[in-house]
Amino acid sequence: MTFRSVILGSVAFVAAAMAAPAAAETVAIVAGNVIVDANSPPTGPALIMVEDGKIISITAGATNFEADVVFDLSTKTVLPGLIDLHTHLSGDPSGEFWRAAVNPPEWYTLIAAKNARITALAGFTTVRDLGSRTDQVTQSLRRATANGVTPGPRIVTSARTISIVGGHGDTNGFHKHVNDVLASGFTCTGPLECAERVRTASKYGADLIKITATGGVLSQQGRGLEAHFTPEEMTAIVDTARTLGLKVAAHAHGARGIEAAARAGVQTIEHGTYIDEQAAKVMREKGTILVPTLMAFEGIKKNVGTGYYTPVVDDKIRTVGQFAGTIVERARKYGVKIAFGTDAGVFPHGENAGEFALMRKGGMSNAEALASATTVAAEVLGMGDSIGQLKTGYSADIIAVDGNPLDDVSVLENVEFVMVRGRVIE
Repeated sequence: MTFRSVILGSVAFVAAAMAAPAAAETVAIVAGNVIVDANSPPTGPALIMVEDGKIISITAGATNFEADVVFDLSTKTVLPGLIDLHTHLSGDPSGEFWRAAVNPPEWYTLIAAKNARITALAGFTTVRDLGSRTDQVTQSLRRATANGVTPGPRIVTSARTISIVGGHGDTNGFHKHVNDVLASGFTCTGPLECAERVRTASKYGADLIKITATGGVLSQQGRGLEAHFTPEEMTAIVDTARTLGLKVAAHAHGARGIEAAARAGVQTIEHGTYIDEQAAKVMREKGTILVPTLMAFEGIKKNVGTGYYTPVVDDKIRTVGQFAGTIVERARKYGVKIAFGTDAGVFPHGENAGEFALMRKGGMSNAEALASATTVAAEVLGMGDSIGQLKTGYSADIIAVDGNPLDDVSVLENVEFVMVRGRVIE
């Protein structure tokens, strides 16, 4: 074999490795074990060749090769990069929603860049960001990570969230002049106005639409967790998004709100706390996928009664906590398809892989949990032909761990090598 440089095992990588590979530069990954997708057993030792950010070959047991750069992962299991369908990169955990009234937009851009790197290092090579703190922060970060300006995952973003006036997603609970400062500009009333918000989101670079279809836990609105939008408003949102080639993700807790959002045609239900058989029936009929975000519930319950949140929020956390642990179990019982998403930002970024253990508690197998964050999540994004598997022609989104996640998916909580689009995240 001929090569220019060798990088062994999990030794810390130099910052220069973040840069995009030069044209025609060939990278070799010597893998001790390879999982090409969640439904396939480990193949044993293999050689993965990468060029121009794509996988050009995977060869079992190969020893003779030529490459410009070699990564020796011969003691590791190599598998596809993970996908988190629900993150908030521009935010860190906080009970202080008023902070956006004093922090400039530039602050949230820096926070988002920090969290993008942390998320990638945790093994998540693609994320769907569902709600930015300020305009253009995730659109700009999407470009920066794609171009190698800053380390991070591939980003698919909804940018700002569309919500009803005075509901979850429309910051309230302050004096009017503070509420005005904190307003996103993406609230709406009536089908026509809601359709206009979708078009505005598209105009400013959203990859999909996120709505708060029901009340939420962490907002100051304390009047329950059922449907916020009218059926006509939600239908207008989904239909308008469809004409623009966009899917809709719906934050939804209450069962009737879940049902209404699914009936309107949203692609995914985020959280799904009170999912019941009636709501699940509509989800199955419409092909709606559940993203349960179990880590979010784990994260927030730790702060109840500490003064971290307001009494209104504390009460809601106590209420939903009785149901959060059985979301996956109920969804599986009712035959609803499940994809991986965590709501990172509600809890610390980088801990995303803790979701796997919680999915296992809900009855999912190791393979099902891994698939939810690879092939299933890639399908949700409409990117099943380019990410979620290790396959010739696919993006070189590759991670390595000790052990076999198909035997114990919790090994994904300690990722030792990450490559995104052919760039190693040091």
